[in-house]
Amino acid sequence: MTAYAAGPVAALRRIAFLLERAREDTYKVKAFRGAAAAILPLPADELARHVDEGTLTDLPGVGASSARVITAAARGELPERLATAEAELAGPLTDGGVDLRARLRGDLHSHSDWSDGGSPIEEMAITAIELGHDYLVLTDHSPRLKVAHGLSVDRLTRQLGVVEAVNDHLAGSGFTLLKGIEVDILDDGGLDQTEEMLGRLDVRVASVHSKLKMDAPAMTRRMIGAVRNPFTNVLGHCTGRLVTGGRGTRAQSEFDAEAVFEACAEHDVAVEINSRPERRDPPTALLELARDSGCLFSIDSDAHAPGQLDFLVLGCERAEAAGIEADRIVNTWPRERLLEWARQ
Repeated sequence: MTAYAAGPVAALRRIAFLLERAREDTYKVKAFRGAAAAILPLPADELARHVDEGTLTDLPGVGASSARVITAAARGELPERLATAEAELAGPLTDGGVDLRARLRGDLHSHSDWSDGGSPIEEMAITAIELGHDYLVLTDHSPRLKVAHGLSVDRLTRQLGVVEAVNDHLAGSGFTLLKGIEVDILDDGGLDQTEEMLGRLDVRVASVHSKLKMDAPAMTRRMIGAVRNPFTNVLGHCTGRLVTGGRGTRAQSEFDAEAVFEACAEHDVAVEINSRPERRDPPTALLELARDSGCLFSIDSDAHAPGQLDFLVLGCERAEAAGIEADRIVNTWPRERLLEWARQ
């Protein structure tokens, strides 16, 4: 039996991470994350007693599969489920992008269970640290996106307090969780949050989530209106397309991309290279147009689970293929340079 020293919680978290990274079914992930949350507060002697007595499944949130993982790890053995996940799911996500990925300092687009993500804020932050990030911007959705539990002024205010508490807890780690939002671009080009709240944030990603089939002239005006807003830092997944995945496919929105990217270059707004495999947004032709328009870029995971934070390399591969220089990618910048740019 192969030895394993990291412990049961680490084993459960690692399995969940690998499942999320591979975009496996959510229910599988929840089984392991739920079990990790269930045993985390237990005193060591109480956990050992459950292991010895075979009563782990008496604990709420611990099923038969996770109990086997806990039992093996508690006994210093490599759990079979973890070994299988490592063998099948831990390989490289892509052949390229490795050099650029090593230069990224962080990620400007991520979601927690405060909106439509699957994990608590602190789990997203800890995973970002484990992946070598200097910073992660928490960008839960804005109020109008009710299907994603978008944050009202009151909920966003409370979330900012949680972010501060997380940073206090992580003081000295060299990592900072930054305050952000993925704010909806309204039909008229406005942003779906108050100026007061937008002003309290570090970074703001503005995205279209509704009326994606709006006619091209109106969509162009809508996007340029958002880009010109002084609070906008990043134009998120600009075409809204879906090319694969469980939600099916969706055609890209129509707009005057040259005009939109010229506005981005003029107003120092970064065009997001969305790394989600089902998005690959912008499409290659538009990515190259944004490059030639002089735009800045942000390579983002758009993670809705901790394991998805590892998607960044997919965006890096596309940026490298398009010949985009690293210094034009804002999340290669140190935190203070990033924040100075975002405050302008």
